[in-house]
Amino acid sequence: MTVHLQSRIVRSSWRGCRWTLLALGFWIQQANCQTVIAPVSAGQPSYLPAPPSVKGTPLDRVVAIVNGTVILDSDVSQELRFDSLGLDDKQLGPSKATPELTDRSLVIERLINRELILQQIQLEPPMDIGTDAVDKQIAELRRSIPGCARYDCKTEAGWQAYLSSIHVTDKEFRAHWLQRLQVLAFTERRFSMGIRIPPEQVRTYYEQTLLPQYRLAGAKAPPLESISARIQQVLIEQQVSALLTDWLHSLRAQGSVIVLHPGEEAP
Repeated sequence: MTVHLQSRIVRSSWRGCRWTLLALGFWIQQANCQTVIAPVSAGQPSYLPAPPSVKGTPLDRVVAIVNGTVILDSDVSQELRFDSLGLDDKQLGPSKATPELTDRSLVIERLINRELILQQIQLEPPMDIGTDAVDKQIAELRRSIPGCARYDCKTEAGWQAYLSSIHVTDKEFRAHWLQRLQVLAFTERRFSMGIRIPPEQVRTYYEQTLLPQYRLAGAKAPPLESISARIQQVLIEQQVSALLTDWLHSLRAQGSVIVLHPGEEAP
């Protein structure tokens, strides 16, 4: 499916053969299964469809439909730009930094998983993630993002220059990070509660996983007591990841996830 450049907003849900896309600075309407281009002229109400004879510039296409919500090819491109930060959503799929990511299809899978979680978040009581939490994390990121080595990201000018270099606006970055915090908070609340790691499991991980790695690297391993808390957190994360994976498979089975390859039309 091809999406055409317009002057309003894009993003939306699929409803048969009639839909409106909302979020990227242009809008589209589909009627009778044919794409209708509709630039908005000055003084024209944004909700009125323009004549179907007007043509626009092809810009985007739908790559997936998740329970009625579309994921665009431009969403995939933006996700790849965020990957350049070197920060990945390990639970939702590999990042660009990992060798197994050889094409955009794996990023699409990650976006599908994230959309499934976001849809479930809407069904839960609101999570209180304020601007202070976002500000604090972004401040830490500005000191630690590898790409910031070329910029003085501690200054506002340097940070804006860095964001410009990866073609991401400050607003987009903040929205992305807030969404990330929401997903992490949701998965922790849903899956981490009640998980208990017994001391013998921590010791087994230390002896059978960590010690061989240190020996292979020719380094001295820290005592178990000094890293037991970190090992426990790693084991909790592994269990959460397994539970999340099973849950996402269940959501896909119960819902509707359609992946569209280039040249394919949406049903």
